[in-house]
Amino acid sequence: MGARKHTKPAARGRRQASGPSARRRMLLVAGLLGLTATGLVARAFDLQVVRKQFYQRQGDARFLREMPIPVSRGTIFDRNGEPLAVSTPVTSIWANPSEVLDNDQRIPELARALGVNADELKSRLAQRSDREFVYLRRQMSPEAAQAVLDLGIPGINGQREFKRFYPSGGVTAHVLGFTNIDDHGQEGLELAYDDWLSGKPGAKRVIRDRMGHVVEDVEQVRAPKPGRNLTLSIDRRIQFLAYSELKNTVDKFQADSASMVILDVHTGEVLAMVNLPTYNPNAIGSSGAGQRRNRAMTDVLEPGSTIKPILMAAALSSGKFTPTSPIIDTTGGHWYFQGHDIHDTHNYGLLTPTGVITKSSNVGAAHIAMQLDTALMYDTYRAFGFGNSTNSGFPGEASGYLRIGADWRPLEKAILGYGYGLNVTVLQLANAYATIADNGLMHGPSFIKGADTPAKQIISPEVAHELIAMMETVTGPGSTAPQARIANYAVAGKTGTAHKANVGGYDKHSYTAAFAGIVPATNPRLVGVVVVDNPSKGSYYGGMVSAPVFSRVMSGALRLLDVPPDNIGRWYVGGPLQGAGGLAGSKPPVEAPIDDAPIDEGTP
Repeated sequence: MGARKHTKPAARGRRQASGPSARRRMLLVAGLLGLTATGLVARAFDLQVVRKQFYQRQGDARFLREMPIPVSRGTIFDRNGEPLAVSTPVTSIWANPSEVLDNDQRIPELARALGVNADELKSRLAQRSDREFVYLRRQMSPEAAQAVLDLGIPGINGQREFKRFYPSGGVTAHVLGFTNIDDHGQEGLELAYDDWLSGKPGAKRVIRDRMGHVVEDVEQVRAPKPGRNLTLSIDRRIQFLAYSELKNTVDKFQADSASMVILDVHTGEVLAMVNLPTYNPNAIGSSGAGQRRNRAMTDVLEPGSTIKPILMAAALSSGKFTPTSPIIDTTGGHWYFQGHDIHDTHNYGLLTPTGVITKSSNVGAAHIAMQLDTALMYDTYRAFGFGNSTNSGFPGEASGYLRIGADWRPLEKAILGYGYGLNVTVLQLANAYATIADNGLMHGPSFIKGADTPAKQIISPEVAHELIAMMETVTGPGSTAPQARIANYAVAGKTGTAHKANVGGYDKHSYTAAFAGIVPATNPRLVGVVVVDNPSKGSYYGGMVSAPVFSRVMSGALRLLDVPPDNIGRWYVGGPLQGAGGLAGSKPPVEAPIDDAPIDEGTP
């Protein structure tokens, strides 16, 4: 009994010493949990406070994207509100190359939907696998693009854009120009007014899932500003008419090219500007640089006899000449001046200044030029805009060429009297005639409807009226352009049939056929200039090639604009009166077409 009493307490002591008590264990567990909680709090503090920006940027880099908000380019209208250039919504397909390559078994399916070669597509993606954004095809129709997206191929996405469309095609191509694939103007008025038309794309932040799909719009970074519309001075109806008639003429005479410009006399607004050959701005890839050139603005020509009314403006302003005096002797049709043969194709004998215009006498024009003060003649040519840009704002507009008058040699001065030795654009020539038509006031030509262009007095109204009356005779019998007549309207104008320059002189078999005219002559409203380059079949005279185009186009334009007739019931019988002496010549009127181009026209 005594032994048992001593062993029990010993066993109890061993049990108590075998491990920590329950209290200690609780304290240990609580301590561990406290440390863990402290670590979690510290980590949470580190993530949410200390390094919050870093991790947010990392997350944003994976899922948050800034996307552009495309804007529509402004519409271009003609003066009557008809659309000439519009932007239509399209969709561009783009890819994340690495995601597409991870599903390369679907690349053939994708290639078929895009209309491309599967091997080439895979190679292209592989070459750009380090990128996250690669365009696969731009500017697809929304329906075709949706068919691609409906395939559900990982890494394939669509982006909304806009594509420019030109309803009139080649008819207005040279005036409007075109845009590139990013909808920025490249030529013509699209380039000149690109900032006005293009607007400012917006931007927004979005969250995308791993497939690239937008799951949430986060915020708008920048508000979009759509492009502003532009209303041109161009009248699409007249533009179509000019294009049609000019094309028929180019085909008929097998010409290299042609241009026509029509201006509103009182405002300087360009109502039509047509060039051939042309191109389709909806399919730029099929055209060459020569087709895209706006020849009426960028190409220059020697104006030939169309310059004679400008010479006559200087003559009348000098006080030495009137429409009927003095009498100019062109007998023989040749004037050998400083070893140079200035000649006409007919012997016109004695002519008044008006007769020089009527018959387009080079000999008469040269005689008048040599009697004028050089400074006056130069200043007159310059005042009419020759040698200077018209400041129309059209990209690439040529200034032409006119040598400083102080440097003119006598022979050069004589030749300048009938339109050789200087270069002008078709628009410059049209603007000069519009100046005569508007009582001697010059307006800067404009492509924008309602543009307020200041006018400048170039010649007196009296001289302008005399010039118009003199040019009326050009469409009478025995003159150079009876085919420019328009029923019930009086027409004033001037032909030009100029040899084309080449290396070492002038080509005897290559011509520029031109006609510049004003209608109605008694109350001018429109000016039209037609230039046909190198007609090679049939006639090459300005009065036979270009004057009929003027007649048909301007006849339609007058009707479209409701311009009242000024010549009802009066048909030319003997032509407008030129004073008691008429042409002052002893020869009967020449009924055959007049060639007002000098044959042996050497380089001055």
